Amino acid sequence: MLDLAFAMAPPPPDGAEGGGGMLALLPPMIMMFLIFYFIVIRPQQKKQQEQRKMVSDLKEGDNVITMSGIHGTIKKVKDDIVTLQIADNVRIKIERSYIGKTREGK
Repeated sequence: MLDLAFAMAPPPPDGAEGGGGMLALLPPMIMMFLIFYFIVIRPQQKKQQEQRKMVSDLKEGDNVITMSGIHGTIKKVKDDIVTLQIADNVRIKIERSYIGKTREGK
């Protein structure tokens, strides 16, 4: 059935090649990749870099918010474990990578 549709199509003009080639598709593909890179990939990489720097700079006394939304003050930092005081006489241990952001004052 598809062969019949191609058979009924008018012939290409004299000197014209059929199909346009893959080279004609290359510039639009490159432009789409560049747009995707600058809109999606690059900002995400910057955000991850800032998060890694913030986590590596944590110190005792910082007021932080965990990724689960718990607010607390860092009482102890040991390797990858952070001890947070979230209330009077209530301390929890979490991994350093689960600190979402720091906050000013208290």
